[in-house]
Amino acid sequence: MLKYVVAGALALAVPFAAPVQAQEKVLKAVMHADVRVIDPVWTTQTIANIHGMLVYDTLFGNDAQMKPQPQMVGKYEISPDKLTYTFTLRDGLKFGDGTPVTTKDVIASLKRWGKKDGVGIRLMSFVDKLEAVDDNTFRMVLTKPYGMVLESLGKTNSSVAVIMREKEAMTDPQQQVKESVGSGPFNFAKDQWVPGSKAVYVKNPHYVPRPGNEPASSFAGTKFAGVDRIELQWISDPQTAMSALINGEIDFFEAPSIDFLPILEKAKGVKLMKTGNLDSTHGMIRLNHLHPPFDNPKARQAMYHLINQEDFLRAVVGNPAYYRVCHGLITCGSPLANDGGSAMLGDYNPKKALQLLKEAGYKGEPITVLSATDHVTITPATQVLIQAMREAGINVDAQAMDWGSVVSRRAKKEPPAQGGWNIFVTTTGGVGSSNPVLHTWIGAACEKGLFGWPCDAKIEELRNEFAFAQTDEERKRIAKELQTRAIEQVVYIPFGQWTVPLAYRADRIDGIVPNTGLAVLWNIKKK
Repeated sequence: MLKYVVAGALALAVPFAAPVQAQEKVLKAVMHADVRVIDPVWTTQTIANIHGMLVYDTLFGNDAQMKPQPQMVGKYEISPDKLTYTFTLRDGLKFGDGTPVTTKDVIASLKRWGKKDGVGIRLMSFVDKLEAVDDNTFRMVLTKPYGMVLESLGKTNSSVAVIMREKEAMTDPQQQVKESVGSGPFNFAKDQWVPGSKAVYVKNPHYVPRPGNEPASSFAGTKFAGVDRIELQWISDPQTAMSALINGEIDFFEAPSIDFLPILEKAKGVKLMKTGNLDSTHGMIRLNHLHPPFDNPKARQAMYHLINQEDFLRAVVGNPAYYRVCHGLITCGSPLANDGGSAMLGDYNPKKALQLLKEAGYKGEPITVLSATDHVTITPATQVLIQAMREAGINVDAQAMDWGSVVSRRAKKEPPAQGGWNIFVTTTGGVGSSNPVLHTWIGAACEKGLFGWPCDAKIEELRNEFAFAQTDEERKRIAKELQTRAIEQVVYIPFGQWTVPLAYRADRIDGIVPNTGLAVLWNIKKK
């Protein structure tokens, strides 16, 4: 009898027990690459920027129309002579560790970014001083009016002007920060980071979204952490990743293989989403201008004759419905697209390529190509390039490594025989490439510029001229002249343009913010 009394008492006690905590909402996503670098200023790597935009915030965010809108900034003023910009931060901004964001953090962050990023370097060349008025207000004083101040602060291509704590922002821009602590919607769980497997982000309890529930528009408007935890899982095989989405093991697949789109279109619960008119990817081959043979412009131009864009696009994308041949450096289909210099592109002639290389002094020395083994787009493109070079009779030293290692090695300026390189393949986004100032890969700022370090004063003059242009006619004229010069100098070799929709479980998540150029994961809610 006693046991029944005890059992009954326990049964009665259950309703009064402490309530079970709500189950943690977790977003599981597979992106186009593995998170290996956590410093979005140190690198131009897109996955590092995706990481950065989760953890950090920016002063401005460019909306879907590429118009800069205040983000961390609460209000700002521009003096009548357009030389002084006064910015005031929103109230209550805090880093993920709970410490307040101050203008000391902002100024240190902008100075570091302005020494590393091509757009930042250009902006800072017109900055006379950055000075704090108080903990929440600072001034940027220019030497002459510059029309791209706000757009530069809000851009998401190349290196991003994220705001770090002052102690991280004091890190040499040529060195990576060791900690990733920002004031964005998520905190980076560094202790759970397993390179090659997953990167974990947890809701930042100190994050202060913009007030008023401003509609989200690309990187502008109100951001919020819609889930408690984000896991960026690395699955290098696209078929395995597709199966994981279909089976419900993940919720979000950023870059599905084109070949699998028909399967995903029919999969129960799965939807495909194109995220913006300019949301295209551009393939590029980057040559090292510091060392032979590509310190000679004739040798660089020789490489144009090894590029049949269709070969690359078929290998990377496959389906012509999603790609286009683009013999230009400015996004094809954008307002500033033009044919300047394009006559030098499209002449596939391997024999001519080798001949011009020899005329430039090439004697059969090994040419070091950084060959990524685990990147869904860069790996096949690199393989096509290596094959074309070898078929032309060029001595290729293919250095196989994961994409993270490519990102690290491409920053080295030493000769190839001493750990440097001659060629690597990469991509850039259509948003940045549509504007000659934001398109950092078209720049030629010598050793202050991006990996490959093209050096040409005329290109830099034209980019400055574009930034000060007052009419659309002026901008179009300058854009054509700039592209012509950049192709002549071979700042990079384009191999086409493509757009791939992302895939997600519409039965499990919603709230994806359409964006241009960079996938974002804030505002996504778990159903």
